[in-house]
Amino acid sequence: MALVGAIDQGTTSTRFLVVDESGTVVASAQRPHAQHFPRPGWVEHDADEILANTWAVVAEALEAGGLVAGDLAAVGITNQRETLVAWDRTTGRPLHPAIVWQDVRSADIVDRLASPGSNVGGSVGGIDRFRATTGLPLATYFSGPKMTWLLGEVGGLRAAAEAGDACLGTIDAWLLWHLTGGPDGGRFATDVTNASRTLLMDLATLDWDPELLAAMDVPAAALPEIVPSIGRIGTCVGPLAGVPVSGVLGDQQAALFGQGCHEAGRAKNTYGTGCFLLLHTGEEIVPSTHGLLTTVAAQVAGRPATYALEGSVAMAGATVQWLRDELGLIDDAAEVEALARSVDDNGDVYLVPAFSGLFAPHWRPDARGAMVGLTRFANRGHLARAVLESTAFQVHEVIEAMRADAVGVAGGAGLDLAELRVDGGMVANELLMQFQADLLDVDVVRPVVGEATVLGAAYAAGLAEGVWSDEAEVRDRWQEGGRWSPTMPDAERTRLTDRWSQAVQRTLDWA
Repeated sequence: MALVGAIDQGTTSTRFLVVDESGTVVASAQRPHAQHFPRPGWVEHDADEILANTWAVVAEALEAGGLVAGDLAAVGITNQRETLVAWDRTTGRPLHPAIVWQDVRSADIVDRLASPGSNVGGSVGGIDRFRATTGLPLATYFSGPKMTWLLGEVGGLRAAAEAGDACLGTIDAWLLWHLTGGPDGGRFATDVTNASRTLLMDLATLDWDPELLAAMDVPAAALPEIVPSIGRIGTCVGPLAGVPVSGVLGDQQAALFGQGCHEAGRAKNTYGTGCFLLLHTGEEIVPSTHGLLTTVAAQVAGRPATYALEGSVAMAGATVQWLRDELGLIDDAAEVEALARSVDDNGDVYLVPAFSGLFAPHWRPDARGAMVGLTRFANRGHLARAVLESTAFQVHEVIEAMRADAVGVAGGAGLDLAELRVDGGMVANELLMQFQADLLDVDVVRPVVGEATVLGAAYAAGLAEGVWSDEAEVRDRWQEGGRWSPTMPDAERTRLTDRWSQAVQRTLDWA
């Protein structure tokens, strides 16, 4: 039976797993990496630590499964998107800590790019200046403004980038380059899904846009080649020597693929560090007028790209981490459900976790976190419940925006959401899943393999190498593992969502 490996390089950890043709996990290993917060709003990772962890989990998983590299038909990569690495092409060493997608240090650059005086030829101004080309608003979230900041702040980087001696790439490009040889002939490439998150790629041409590069003053010589998501890209060295890298997808697109959402009208939501809801729109580029993102869903080599609408929420599982690490109210993230269940409801306490501003559908970098409704009645349980409920409220906002944007998608059916497929670490929290079903008034369905992201990367690589014949065979591997149906009365749902909207308003115009 053929086996496929997949690297899942996430915001908080790196994992490698091996699956067989049925989609069953036969070996896995995982390692966390440190989170660095050098200043308020700044978030960094050590790219060398991430690379070392990647090599380590590959070796550990193969050993645990009694496997060698030659047992694998292919390997896929999925990664935290937008996080930026700059490295020396000769030595392979990072030139600065990786700037994480949550980081807001490029806020002044974003403001300058969005200012009326920066527009050319009467183009649309404000945060939507580049939306027609990229599908994205101007925001600190994306990689392009991070590149502008690095090029202006790191001594010697601009000259090296212009000469082609420095590389600027997202985590997938960093890993792919090293996995395929690094300074000794490594492939410097990124796939279309990751490139679509930079604010530098044209969604229609699937190439770097010269006008966007000029606007952000980013030299093309420092950027990777853009390649399809599914198709052979290179051949590994080291512990994976000889194994082809045949699939690369940004983490949320990988989850979409792993959930079997390969056709227009299919949607999934991933509950990880952040929360990301994607609606597949087929080969149609659907612009958003309600605060969502238009992004590439995937591209199989030799075929047109497919696209998706996305609602991105910055703080989901990360809010539970805050409760644990910064407030010390729990010792382990898994304890939050029991603490939240110690009270009957939220006690009219609402937490809006706008620690790095608000993402979709608001896009308000000036927002900051707030807890409202506190009285002497409120206790630790209400705070834990407010933390969990904040994720569900944010997903509800995204779903409502997606309903409005999706009119005409899937032959006019739009977003006819009979159920929502979910994945990610937080789907183990049954209190959250039930509350999510209640807020959305639809069934929430969890697959047997809850981590669809890494499974999607494995499916993509295996599909490229013929382990699975087509997407339909991949969809047949999906199995339901849990279902929550709504029980909340309509009046209570309306009351709660109205109160959440009031809480959101109190976070604005702070920064």
